Amino acid sequence: MAVGSKLRQHRKVPFDVAGLTKRRLRAPNPEPPFSEETMTAKASAILTRQLEVRNKLWPDVSDKMTWNRRVRDGFVTMPRSMPLIMRIMDHMAGKGSPVSQVYLDLWCRTFDEAFLQITKTEEMATYAGFSGQRAVRTWKERLSKLVELGFIDIKYGLSKEVQFALILNPYHVIAKAYAEGSVPVEMWNALMVRSAEIGAKDLDDVDDQGDYVAGVKPTAKKKFVVKKQALSSS
Repeated sequence: MAVGSKLRQHRKVPFDVAGLTKRRLRAPNPEPPFSEETMTAKASAILTRQLEVRNKLWPDVSDKMTWNRRVRDGFVTMPRSMPLIMRIMDHMAGKGSPVSQVYLDLWCRTFDEAFLQITKTEEMATYAGFSGQRAVRTWKERLSKLVELGFIDIKYGLSKEVQFALILNPYHVIAKAYAEGSVPVEMWNALMVRSAEIGAKDLDDVDDQGDYVAGVKPTAKKKFVVKKQALSSS
């Protein structure tokens, strides 16, 4: 079976989730049935019910004893599917060389621009779980693996060391890897199901070969070439 048709097949076939329902995960997105105000009110009502259940189960725990991003600082946003994404990238990296902890530390050091300057390699190696004399070296090897797999891109500074890193959309990277046969169908199915559950539309940005659809990648800028004119002898 061709790679492109394999990706298309597993995107469009109905899935039986826990034996409860069957639906097309890649069907066109319907128009939202509720306004933004209605959806906000609905989310607020769900949160209220969840808090009521929590308070009944843990009556001795106050709001200040939990972590809430609305009142706490020092947080980062990430996909709800991150645990699954990390498992898939470790599979892609191969046995004995997991990269997800390095990736997670990179992500947690970024803001919404998905870009960071690398200045604390020893600290980053430690946070990623490496220790000893080879800690930084191992960290650099895993960083290179993330570049090889396509999850990040890097730029070097004057010292010829990695100075900047850009984190690319992991959904797109995994879709491309699946189209090339590097991701098992079971993991791909799990990612599609989880994406549907959380309302993530990232996989709509790529086609059946894992390439970007029109409008995602910026148009290449034209290069201005200065033509040299030959000096005529007088």
